[in-house]
Amino acid sequence: MNEIARRWRLLAGGTAAGVAAVVGFAGTTASAEPVFPQPSLPMPATVTQTVTVAPNAATPQMLGQPAVAPATAAQVAAVPGGIEVPAVPAPPPVTITPAASGTLAEYFKSKNVAMEPQNSRDFKALNIVLPMPKGWSQVPDPNVPDAFAVIADRVGGNGLYSTNAQVKVYKLVGDFDPKEAISHGFVDSQVLPAWRATDGSLADFGGFPSSVIEGTYRENSMTLNTSRRNVIATAGPDKYLVSLAVTTSVDQVVAAADATDAIVNGFKVSLPGPPTPAPPQAPVPGLPQLSALSQPTGQTG
Repeated sequence: MNEIARRWRLLAGGTAAGVAAVVGFAGTTASAEPVFPQPSLPMPATVTQTVTVAPNAATPQMLGQPAVAPATAAQVAAVPGGIEVPAVPAPPPVTITPAASGTLAEYFKSKNVAMEPQNSRDFKALNIVLPMPKGWSQVPDPNVPDAFAVIADRVGGNGLYSTNAQVKVYKLVGDFDPKEAISHGFVDSQVLPAWRATDGSLADFGGFPSSVIEGTYRENSMTLNTSRRNVIATAGPDKYLVSLAVTTSVDQVVAAADATDAIVNGFKVSLPGPPTPAPPQAPVPGLPQLSALSQPTGQTG
């Protein structure tokens, strides 16, 4: 997110400091507990730990793919000498055109797809990694609807707004096209007050359809800078919407850049791997080993 940080620094240089306002994150913005002015401390710089949501998740059943057999010598010999076999062209990448209107929630409603909020305590369908920068901590009871996890900067800030990151996860129940759905990912940010986009992409993320958009908007007389990513992940027969929003006040963009970059670049969504096998138990002293018990016994003549 070095490019993001540079863009944010340019934004910060040309924008006045935020006006004092009520602490809190309303609507779709991540909320945290009220923050009171604190003495100046060094800014968070590096990631010191990684919070992995839903550890030890079971491996979902994966859809199989047909095996491709290698060409045999007979097949190769069947090609006449001097004749080049044309290579099979790779299929062109699917181009997604951003939707002009309709948020993700509105799209799913139009398709009769239910959005079921998930709880991080018992969620095992996906592995979600949310880096925790130094000086940040998890908000145990955030004022964020359908929050899966919320972390906030407890050291820096301007005393009015805490730089924060929030994750929401929904199980999507119903039939829809993930590529069509993710084309609506920008609209959720574009409807924010005084929205100004600085960058965006609809490239896949970890092999899943995804949208990411960055920009600024106004809330409670403050200008906020945000990076928002949506991922539609498929785990077995189920589909999930995973959303990350990293938000800071525009006057804290430079100070919080290292921490926000670490979160945005370190965030991951993946399918759970196979469970780690338990190590073999050490033999109990004084008892015969299995190999000895399996040996054939002699017979007397």
